[in-house]
Amino acid sequence: MSDHPAPVTVVVTVDGPYVVTGPVTVEHQVIAQDDTGESWTWKRADELTTGRRFSLCRCGHSQNKPFCDDSHVAAGFDGTETASRATHAAQAAVIDGPTMSLADVQGLCALARFCDGHGDAWAAVDGSLDDEARRIAAHETSHCPAGRLVVRDKNARDVELEPELAPSIGIIEDPAAQVSGGLWLRGGIAVTSEDGTPYPVRNRAVLCRCGASDNKPFCDGAHMRTRFDDGRLSSLDATADGTDSVSAPPV
Repeated sequence: MSDHPAPVTVVVTVDGPYVVTGPVTVEHQVIAQDDTGESWTWKRADELTTGRRFSLCRCGHSQNKPFCDDSHVAAGFDGTETASRATHAAQAAVIDGPTMSLADVQGLCALARFCDGHGDAWAAVDGSLDDEARRIAAHETSHCPAGRLVVRDKNARDVELEPELAPSIGIIEDPAAQVSGGLWLRGGIAVTSEDGTPYPVRNRAVLCRCGASDNKPFCDGAHMRTRFDDGRLSSLDATADGTDSVSAPPV
């Protein structure tokens, strides 16, 4: 028997749910604020029980969120995929700072707001001769769930400064904004289109689950516009608890 765990995969179905296969933790992940009221850490809430194969809602209408209950059928959900199949690097605009560079794919923004907590990540990269600016750039980009921002360290042979994330799925909750966010795929989970084409694998990605994204299957922050609420917000708050489920890479 192999010592290697089975891979975790997500398949987008035609106008239907995401079908997840493989051993994976699914848990609510809450955007927590620091004492200035800015998004700064992630805190875990409850872990959900799943099997080795299950379906997650992407239409936003399920009465059993985050799981699919076939509500997409009655809702007439149009889940047509519109996202690019190009790699992050091929889509990115690059900002070149003195000791760091920042690759930015704006269309992937999930509006989690980690990128501008203590001076924005772009300014931090521009000012990356300063050690504190480098630390802020590494922290803010690594906490971006969607992987919109990827920073490279010129002082370390241009290596990507990525957090180490075990394969898992986070159900994003944003009590400060009073909305529920997308499905945070962590640790390089593979996503396959309804036509069988794989999307480029990324360490961090967020899938839409409100049904309103214009960049399906990925989140584009439409849950803010639609005020998406999966029913968990009333029991959660944005107060930091001293933990962080993402460890920023050292610089």
